[in-house]
Amino acid sequence: MWRTLIALLFFAAHPALAMEEEIVLGLSQDRVAITSTFDGSDILVFGAVKREAPIPDAEPLEVVITVSGPSEPVMVRRKEEKFGIWVNVDSVLVDSAPSFYAVATSAPFNEAISHTEDLRYKVSVPQAIRSVGADMNVQNAQEFAEAVIRIREADGLYSLREDTVAVDQQTLFRTSISMPANLIEGDYKTRIFLTRGGKVVSQIVTDIDVRKVGLERFLFNLSRQQPAIYGLMSLAIAIFAGWGASAAFTVLRNR
Repeated sequence: MWRTLIALLFFAAHPALAMEEEIVLGLSQDRVAITSTFDGSDILVFGAVKREAPIPDAEPLEVVITVSGPSEPVMVRRKEEKFGIWVNVDSVLVDSAPSFYAVATSAPFNEAISHTEDLRYKVSVPQAIRSVGADMNVQNAQEFAEAVIRIREADGLYSLREDTVAVDQQTLFRTSISMPANLIEGDYKTRIFLTRGGKVVSQIVTDIDVRKVGLERFLFNLSRQQPAIYGLMSLAIAIFAGWGASAAFTVLRNR
């Protein structure tokens, strides 16, 4: 009795908590298999908003979705032409950059989430990259992180897809995330944010498992665990391929 009364008084004093919105998430697939014929994959992200009260009479609900691949350090070098030769003049080790990063929003990014919340949750592509170890002598060190973004955007590894999340009646949402063929193995963290007025009101995190399978998995493990055998096998295949091409050319020439 007393516990129920205390709970009612608590939610009366904190109405925002009583009207909390939660995410019920779904994925079309939570595992991506990389094979010799793999040319990319589309992941359907969909879900619903669970409420204990009617839809708040405030700003419309927006949804922001991010998919992030494994992070790794990246060495970025800047070249300049000197005496007709391009040479490296500066280099910066970007401490951590995701191998893949996609952001999808239900509205223009700056309307879907505020700058303060972006800094807090590291949602946008620039915020997902961490570069704090640049040499003090390197000028415009931030340009090196921007170069990583520019290069990976051109390769289809980084993207911002505004207005691509469909939200129905502030309850159901869905979008499709395209993953290119040049993925690396690992767990791809998927985050979904619900926002109102640019402020995050709920979030959920899940993983998509990306792995090589079949012959690709065997060769990958062999190259890491038995590099000597992998090297000898590669040499034997190269010799056999060269001999086979030479024999075929000889047969064709003698006809």
